[in-house]
Amino acid sequence: MAAPSPRVPLAERVEELLAPGGPLPIVAAGAPVLRSGTERYEGQLDPALLARFVEALRVTMHAAPGVGLAAPQVGVELRIAVIEDPAPVPEEVRMARGRVPQPFRVLVNPSYEPVGSGRAAFFEGCLSVPGYQAVVARHAEVRLTGEDEHGRALDEVFAGWAARIVQHETDHLDGLLYLDRAELRSLTANQTALELWAHPTPEAAAEALGFELP
Repeated sequence: MAAPSPRVPLAERVEELLAPGGPLPIVAAGAPVLRSGTERYEGQLDPALLARFVEALRVTMHAAPGVGLAAPQVGVELRIAVIEDPAPVPEEVRMARGRVPQPFRVLVNPSYEPVGSGRAAFFEGCLSVPGYQAVVARHAEVRLTGEDEHGRALDEVFAGWAARIVQHETDHLDGLLYLDRAELRSLTANQTALELWAHPTPEAAAEALGFELP
């Protein structure tokens, strides 16, 4: 029996991933890297490589387009994610969802905890689960701690849609997909969601599809 091939060091794998340039391929649900959790970032990439990787995450997120992207979604099991939300939505949606513009941020070794007991449920999608959306109840407000790409401490409270984004991306780093937290009776193809459930809130969908909201 042949000996197993040695695993390529993570930094070498990231170099290979970045070599072609441009947006990175996004890993789809079913790939083990989305379920295996991540390593804390503790300098596995040198500063220059980390900066290139962060920029590639930003480019990929914009190209998708999305409002967040976690390292496992491009096949890298490091506890790093990026978020940014220009929030180009109508006023009634902004008010219902608490969705306001968020600047580009890099989250390194993030974790979150709820602030208060409030929960909010809305349709949510994922770049790694293309073509579908489902209603997910999440904490309405969370405290996010961690670091940025320069090692500076992050300690910030997020509310509304921004809280949803940081929960979604941090969950990726723990091997969770939004479907693990979703009301599966609400699972909807994107086109159907556009035709039937393009409302600021999911109340109509809950009544028609037979699920409860918090």
